[in-house]
Amino acid sequence: MHTADASKATGIDLHRITKNLVSKTREGGYALLVVPGDSRVDLKAAAKALGTKNVRLMPFSETEAISGYPPGGTPTIGHKTPMKVIVDEALVGFETVYCGGGTRDRLLELRVDDVKRLTEAIVAKISA
Repeated sequence: MHTADASKATGIDLHRITKNLVSKTREGGYALLVVPGDSRVDLKAAAKALGTKNVRLMPFSETEAISGYPPGGTPTIGHKTPMKVIVDEALVGFETVYCGGGTRDRLLELRVDDVKRLTEAIVAKISA
């Protein structure tokens, strides 16, 4: 489910529903880019936060094989392939956020502090 559709269906503020985007670094590592649902990801800022020159979003057709979850259902934690997690700084002001719950029709509410702790997330401004 797209974040805007999830917001309409649940009444949850779009800014608190995250987009969890699987990306690949120039060196071949994977990273999950977590931004508010009403934002776009800034790939240059994400690359800088990861200490690399280039980051590209993975095609939806490859996302499930990497994360273990379908696009639109990817949670912020518990991925099939280990990956770094970058949480946009705009999200750290919330106690909880909502992310994909493993399927396209489920949301998972997580404490932002738990996401940071469980994933050892990098917090940076990666939204545009």
